[in-house]
Amino acid sequence: MLPDRGFSPERRADALVEALPYIQRFRGAVVVVKYGGNAMTDPGLAATFAEDIVLLRSVGLKPVVVHGGGPQIGDLLSRLGRETEFVDGLRVTDEETLDVARMVLVGKVGRDIVGAINIHGAYAVGLSGEDGGLITAAMRDEALGFVGDVVSVQPGIIDRLLAEEMIPVVSTIGSDGQGQAYNINADTVAGALAGALGAEKVVYLTDVPGLLTDVDDPGSIVARADVAAIEGLITDGTISGGMIPKVRACIDAVEAGATSAHMLDGRIPHVLLLELFTDAGIGTMVTNGDLS
Repeated sequence: MLPDRGFSPERRADALVEALPYIQRFRGAVVVVKYGGNAMTDPGLAATFAEDIVLLRSVGLKPVVVHGGGPQIGDLLSRLGRETEFVDGLRVTDEETLDVARMVLVGKVGRDIVGAINIHGAYAVGLSGEDGGLITAAMRDEALGFVGDVVSVQPGIIDRLLAEEMIPVVSTIGSDGQGQAYNINADTVAGALAGALGAEKVVYLTDVPGLLTDVDDPGSIVARADVAAIEGLITDGTISGGMIPKVRACIDAVEAGATSAHMLDGRIPHVLLLELFTDAGIGTMVTNGDLS
């Protein structure tokens, strides 16, 4: 389970033995992985991510990938000569921008992830929240245009794919009852989908090591915390700025029904395996109470 391929056979065997109880414990469990950041844009990391997802499936877990694509949307808009306006960190999305978002998320980013996974076998299936009534959405704010919030999740299409041992790869476009599409934040979709599926874990791949009590000190990482503890850290100002939406995504996921949420540094090769299948773990795990 360790990324260094130079380890001796003995150490590789030790890693496999260490992983065994976790594989047995989580066999059959749904794991939702929100994929984004540098893990998505670095070709080497993208390849190891695909390997990790296939390995999870191969040892009996049920991975579901949820992906964003903000930078890729921005790049195409720039190439089309369109300026992007943001309000409170969210992209203002008119009809043309929505068309670009759907094209990039469903037709480009999602297909690239499916292709990377399917190098290892015909396992992955791409879909969006519009497919099979998966995600019903509503407009968040008229000032933002077609930016949506999740109203409900009907996970039947995901359940059927998992029953066939497929790997769903979900683009975060939802629609309302009239068929109007909305672009939705990928963290939000991952948490809502994890709750609807009763996922054992939802994993957020980010560009930070995890929850840090001091953003300038990687050694200040919090390995495990419950919702009450995190709310206290937000209230007293220990957690602030850009860390707040990251931990809020974890809180929302476990309150929606996921057993635990994990914030991991997606810049580390095979970070999924290190967190899920080793004694020490590597990021931050958030729960809604004591799992011991």
